[in-house]
Amino acid sequence: MSRRDKIILQKVIAEIDIGFDMLGEVGLEQFLIDEKLKRAICMTVINIGELIKNITDETRNIYPLIPWKAIAGMRDLTAHKYQTLRMEDVYNTAKIDFPELRQELQKILDTLDKNTEQ
Repeated sequence: MSRRDKIILQKVIAEIDIGFDMLGEVGLEQFLIDEKLKRAICMTVINIGELIKNITDETRNIYPLIPWKAIAGMRDLTAHKYQTLRMEDVYNTAKIDFPELRQELQKILDTLDKNTEQ
């Protein structure tokens, strides 16, 4: 994996953490009525997708279980279809998908760090 890809993965994790901090313990009902929070989480989704689009094919092929295309696709939907986007989907992405993605990306980075130390 290139150094650049490693930096991108670190930035994705940082974006996920920002999303966690913003969303906190907010439930779906509160999320749906908080326009600022919806827009902030959507921007986080966009940032993550944009970063993911810059991951090399080499890295994508090494880690095929990461849904690279789906993440980029969610970015595109969020950026271009905001007015018709189902905010429930955005909420579920942040609450369910972000933690899983963060965990998988952290495993990749931990493995890289371990291999570098040896």
